Amino acid sequence: MASDTNPLQEKSMARGRSLLAQVLPALLFLSALPALLQAAESPSPAPFDVVIKGGTVYDGTGEPARVTDVGIRGDRIAGFGNFSPDQARVVIDAKGMAVAPGFINMLSWSTESLIEDGRSQSEIREGVTTEIMGEGYSMGPWNDRIKERMRREQGDIKYEIKWNTLVDYLRYLEQRGVSCNVASFIGATTIRENVIGLEDKQPTPEQLEQMRQLVRQEMEAGALGIGTSLIYPPAFYAKTEELIEMCKVAAKYQGKYISHMRSEGNQLLEAIDELLRISREANIPAEIYHIKAAGQPNWGKADAMLAKIEEARKAGLKITADMYTYTAAGTGLDACLPPWTADGGNPALFKRLRDPAIREKIAAEVRTPSDKWENLYLAAGSPEKILLSGFKSEKLKPLTGKTLAEVAKMRGKDPIETAMDLISEDESRIDTIYFLMSEENVKKEIAKPWVSFGSDEASQVPEGNFLKSNCHPRAYGNFARVLGKYVREDKVLTLADAIRKLSGQPATNLGLDHRGFVKEGMFADVVVFDPATISDRATFEKPHQYSVGVKHVFVNGVQVLKDGEHTGAKPGRAVWGPGKIR
Repeated sequence: MASDTNPLQEKSMARGRSLLAQVLPALLFLSALPALLQAAESPSPAPFDVVIKGGTVYDGTGEPARVTDVGIRGDRIAGFGNFSPDQARVVIDAKGMAVAPGFINMLSWSTESLIEDGRSQSEIREGVTTEIMGEGYSMGPWNDRIKERMRREQGDIKYEIKWNTLVDYLRYLEQRGVSCNVASFIGATTIRENVIGLEDKQPTPEQLEQMRQLVRQEMEAGALGIGTSLIYPPAFYAKTEELIEMCKVAAKYQGKYISHMRSEGNQLLEAIDELLRISREANIPAEIYHIKAAGQPNWGKADAMLAKIEEARKAGLKITADMYTYTAAGTGLDACLPPWTADGGNPALFKRLRDPAIREKIAAEVRTPSDKWENLYLAAGSPEKILLSGFKSEKLKPLTGKTLAEVAKMRGKDPIETAMDLISEDESRIDTIYFLMSEENVKKEIAKPWVSFGSDEASQVPEGNFLKSNCHPRAYGNFARVLGKYVREDKVLTLADAIRKLSGQPATNLGLDHRGFVKEGMFADVVVFDPATISDRATFEKPHQYSVGVKHVFVNGVQVLKDGEHTGAKPGRAVWGPGKIR
């Protein structure tokens, strides 16, 4: 049958069909473009690495908790909501549990223990994800003389020294592998020893400038500020003006001053005045380490101490404090001796303790009340309240766990003479626990909104070298004790406020970058615990016992505690101060 179209028409129609075929995809794309743009603006939720599901979330601000899911992607908190299980690789059932920011230990002595065992077991099992070091002594800046002394004085834990600066030490821990984050103040004592030595003398102008320069270098590299421990020699030998000059440098880098004050007993209020002067004249925020009124004659000063701090805060000074939750302190047996005995370091001390005439002078000073130095022998009240917890020599280790009174009786000697003998024989400071504080004052201090918490101990594990000595139970229980005893049992704090004081408050005080809160964009340092069961188990008689009640812990998004057991993961990082030169 003949076609109704001629060849020219057929050619034209073919060209039209070809053109339509070419432009149709573009037309279809343009028609779909609004929908595509809308989809791009509202994407489906990306999968999370971890979802913590159904927990009661305390964000670290002290605000009331809310029940919600927490999504973690990489090392950050990535969202909140009601997520389906298929939106994450790992789902944690947190129903009935508290979900909180990882806790911050404001006073950690894990400087050596993390070299021995980077898992930080005793602290991770309490929910501690960041440890802050540097109470007077710090792991840098060290010169050859300091490194030689540190090698000579090592106790149960032996280690190689592969760093010089404080910041290099923190990087060393990070590279070696630790489960917790680590940060540090610069020890003012370490700066002093680096430049002046261990002698009781004042810096020359040239030496003071060297000290300032060391502070400047460490602050630019990421240190948090200046830490002091002024009851102990050689820190005791430093004048207030020396400390102010170092703090002025730290203040330029948004650093803080944190201090074991010159007295916590007979001169407690005067020591606070010194701290306030340093804060004011150096224009630097200041924190008091392990706030307390030590020794029964001084317990009545607690109210005046707290009032003095609050008055300074109202006047505009940024003053805070931290504490451990026990009525006993832990330090060296040498804290019974007057500071002049350590002029020149331990070799000079041991020589003096072996000289009968000098020993007689020392013993007389220990027996005599004085406001010139912090005498922990008298502060304890009796040798029965001085508990020996750690010796260096194998010969003396059987005395671990005995009181000074018991050892004196065993040896048939006066307790002060016994203390001098033990220090001389062990050639160490001898770890010692002193029962010094009242429970009533502990509760008053815990309740203050500007007080956070620090263990003043090393992270521990109940195995190997750690069992060669006893530790203070705060090494295993300080943070769980806040939540078990002082929140649940004694109701000194609400749970929301306790968590704020364990996380958001110290992170804010220190200026830590994106840490301390369960909020979107923050580093995923997260603890999941049972408020009904969290408790400390360590005692003074049996300190090597883990706390209970913490179920899961994440550090930088990696799970380090799962169902109460350590996973072996070591995702901890060195954390830097706000003044670090990037």
